[in-house]
Amino acid sequence: MLHSDNKSGRGGKESWKMFAAKILYFAYFLATCQSAFIGPKDSKCGYESCNPVKDDMINVHLVPHTHDDVGWLKTVDQYYYGSKNGIQNAGVQYVLDSVVRELLTDPTKRFIYVEIAFFARWWREQHDSMRHLVKGLVNNGQLEFILGGWCMNDEAATHYNAIIDQHSLGFEFLRQNFGECGRPKIGWQIDPFGHSREQASIFAQFGFDGMFFGRLDFQDKNERLKNVTMEMLWHGSPKNLGVKADLFTGVLPNMYQPPQGFCFDIFCSDEPIMDDKRLHDYNVDQKVKDFIKAVEEQAIHYKTNHIVMTMGSDFLYQNANHWYKNLDKLIEYTNRLQTTNNSKINVLYSTPSCYLYQLNRADQVWTTKSDDFFPYAHQNHSFWTGYFTSRSALKGYVRETNALLQACKQLDALAMLEDIHNSTYNIQILKEAMGVAQHHDAVSGTEKQAVADDYAMRLAYGRSECKKVMNDALGKLIPKGSEGFPGLVWCDMYNISSCSFTEVNKQFVMVVYNPLGHSVTRWIRLPVVGKAYTVMGPYNEVIETQMSSVTDRTKDIPERNGSLAYSDLIFQVKLPPLGFSTYFVSMSNSAMKKKQQKPVKKMLKGNEDFVIKNEHISVKFDGRTGAMKSMTNLASGRELDVVQDIVYYLSHPGNCSKPEFEPSGAYVFRPLHEKPETWKVSYPGDASQGPLVQEIYTKFSSWVTQVTRVYTGEKYTEIEWTVGPIPINDKQGKEVIARFNTSLKTNGKFYTDANGREILERQRNYRPTWKLNQTEPVAGNYYPVNSRIFMQDTKEDTQFTVMTDRSHGGGSINDGQIEIMLHRRNLFDDCLGVGEPLNETGADHKGLIVRGKMYVFMDTVANSAKMHRDLGLRTYMAPIPAFAKTDMKYSEYSQYFNTMWSGIKSPLPANVHMLTLEQWGGPAIEPAATQPYLIRLEHFYEKGEDAELSQPATVSLQDLFVPFNIESVEELTLGANLPKSQLNRLKWKSQDKILTDKQNMYMVENRVPLTGPLDITLTPMQIRTFEVNLKNGKPVNAADKFSVFS
Repeated sequence: MLHSDNKSGRGGKESWKMFAAKILYFAYFLATCQSAFIGPKDSKCGYESCNPVKDDMINVHLVPHTHDDVGWLKTVDQYYYGSKNGIQNAGVQYVLDSVVRELLTDPTKRFIYVEIAFFARWWREQHDSMRHLVKGLVNNGQLEFILGGWCMNDEAATHYNAIIDQHSLGFEFLRQNFGECGRPKIGWQIDPFGHSREQASIFAQFGFDGMFFGRLDFQDKNERLKNVTMEMLWHGSPKNLGVKADLFTGVLPNMYQPPQGFCFDIFCSDEPIMDDKRLHDYNVDQKVKDFIKAVEEQAIHYKTNHIVMTMGSDFLYQNANHWYKNLDKLIEYTNRLQTTNNSKINVLYSTPSCYLYQLNRADQVWTTKSDDFFPYAHQNHSFWTGYFTSRSALKGYVRETNALLQACKQLDALAMLEDIHNSTYNIQILKEAMGVAQHHDAVSGTEKQAVADDYAMRLAYGRSECKKVMNDALGKLIPKGSEGFPGLVWCDMYNISSCSFTEVNKQFVMVVYNPLGHSVTRWIRLPVVGKAYTVMGPYNEVIETQMSSVTDRTKDIPERNGSLAYSDLIFQVKLPPLGFSTYFVSMSNSAMKKKQQKPVKKMLKGNEDFVIKNEHISVKFDGRTGAMKSMTNLASGRELDVVQDIVYYLSHPGNCSKPEFEPSGAYVFRPLHEKPETWKVSYPGDASQGPLVQEIYTKFSSWVTQVTRVYTGEKYTEIEWTVGPIPINDKQGKEVIARFNTSLKTNGKFYTDANGREILERQRNYRPTWKLNQTEPVAGNYYPVNSRIFMQDTKEDTQFTVMTDRSHGGGSINDGQIEIMLHRRNLFDDCLGVGEPLNETGADHKGLIVRGKMYVFMDTVANSAKMHRDLGLRTYMAPIPAFAKTDMKYSEYSQYFNTMWSGIKSPLPANVHMLTLEQWGGPAIEPAATQPYLIRLEHFYEKGEDAELSQPATVSLQDLFVPFNIESVEELTLGANLPKSQLNRLKWKSQDKILTDKQNMYMVENRVPLTGPLDITLTPMQIRTFEVNLKNGKPVNAADKFSVFS
């Protein structure tokens, strides 16, 4: 017998421990090596990798997960590193470190990961040995990527172009690093605050088999729980794409939290499972009993014998062992009852895809939904409709930056820039910044102020990097020969009449790039200091110009500090498709020129109405206030009473202690009164009339003004609004709206767009799939207005449409009325997590001033679609001007440089948009010797909108582009991560019969036979994605473009 104090005895005990540890380590090494080196042919990822179920039992799918916001209370980098933990204890790198270690110990364990912006950061830091281990986990289905976007995007304020781009960015990272086993099959929108039908359509076109989300209106949820309809088939495009846009959709039972009492994280207070009967706090029996109760209560609300439980939440699993040790016990002791108690409950580690697969196997007939899940309320008086407008300036910046990114990618592709230009790296920076900005706490405006500043900084940095690419590209495209072209300069503050380049230079050239595949015209307003200018066009033609004084209101904007301009030089440019035109600008001392360019200014008279008009429209204003009174469409002769103003709601205060004390905040819009506040003082309006544009300046108050413009030749009226600083000296927050009161009879109906694409009909105080108990007559009737809102009087065959330059919230609170929220400033936090009021300030530390534009028109219903579709496209993909200093005359300049150039030999059809044109930075999906391009073409009309433009359209890629010729194309899914020929989505049975491909005569294969291998036919609302191989293209780029992060 060895004594405990015997040194040799202690030594023998230590030796045994070391021996045992070595045995365990060796076994662990064998297991992990085997896991790591599973090849693609041997891998069983996807549905084949799921843990087994028992068909005669209730199967409880435990889904270990973490929800990692790419910015909210902390910045994306602070969240990754776990810094600033005094704000929130969250470090994503520790989550991934910890989870991987746990998965390697047990092949039955599962984990899902979502936000690739974080995973890519973590992956970059790993050694090859760890990367091999992680690839093994992915290949055997233990670690599954769900959703796969750079972030989990917002669904209200995001534009479809940016949604597709940010997912494609994440998909491409996963494809390059993990192949087919890294391809996501499931959408996972567990935290966004309402859900868009367009998002469902996009997911279906990605090839997803389904989607799960966490938030829906509390009244809707109660009905669905009662009627056992928490899972459904969502028709993402019932009118246009039919079954191709259908998506199985499930509502998670606890948003995305674990059942009450079963959060096993180090930051949770729930009791662990204590299973040693020798200890005093043994609780296995009670924990299992509580768990079974939770299972049974959930199961009665779901249709099959499979239910899902989300075991995780925000930034959990920093110590994954804490979770898995308890989940192992929960599974073991609950399943043990199958033998001891004849229990019919089976618990297993699972993933959303494995759960979905079992629902599909159940072969049920599912209910359907064809509208969307807006607006969302979590209780009475708490409608999350404020964030549709929150941080309006950031929303505008994100939308504008999207156009810059598309132009940057296009120019890189058209100029065929090489690796020496570093363009892939530079473009990647803006791609990632835009990817992060689509997050549901970014463009939504629901983040802390410091985080909003960080998003804006990332966008600014990304823009500067992409401008380098555009400079290099235009530096190749502009010269006719080997002559070098001077560097170009861009200006970002035209909207407040500030551009240092145009202010300090008396002579310069302006190169304007058009990112659309159609020829367009565009009105340019350049901030200048001179009194007259001469502008010559690309063929040395004289361009008619007009000067407009910078208003005192504009001069007072603090961000304009240092600007010298006191006039805007106005003229129209004409641009070729996917190309540029050059204009020559020089200051003039001609007295005649000064006289010609100077508009006639008039003070409005209180007793006379004032009219501004062109050949298409006429707009009448009240001579006393400068407020709009009516509009006339001169082609039809139809006049419509339109009283337009900007007013505001007082924000509801509150402490959140009861639903009736819910305040207005970053998320929630809740006005104090149902009627907005009106102005007690009116100000006289000013008018300015010139040869190109007529303007009315309207002052509603010292902090709310607008300029209404009618440009020559345009069929719309432009309203440029300026709001701020919103005063809070009265201790009351304010929600500022633009309001249009018309004489239309609209019967409570109006229409809004979904993420800039399809149109949805709205009905005041009504929800299509459940009976609404309306507690907020204003906020409860607000919807996302991503790019347009309109109303129709069918008896009068009249449509009144308002287009916007960014996302807003809006609605029709009364018949014949449209209101759009422009800007908001609140003094109360709405107690939904952000922890601070929405109280933005500007450069002068006073309330932030925001400026934006609306475009208004009135026409027949039949004519309106063409107008809003075309104008919507031209607004979000606006031309981009750049400047260069030159002393050359036109004759000399044109000898060496192109003054007009187009990247395509003929314009695209009027109903087709080239959504994507870029050099694809990584290896091709299918083996290729040359570097591929990525092209997306979209038909941007809906079925039946226009007699001509709603028909299918064909684009021939054969000999389309000027710089290169296309040899072959491979059609891909919308996310560009799978050949379309290999897509095989799960099929679902539904209670209704939606439009099938066979019935849809708009489908290509049913209507228009292909006339050649490069002829691409598109049906209404269809987007087609192609990997394109060029003739004599450059060698494949094998570089890792995911090595930098903005």
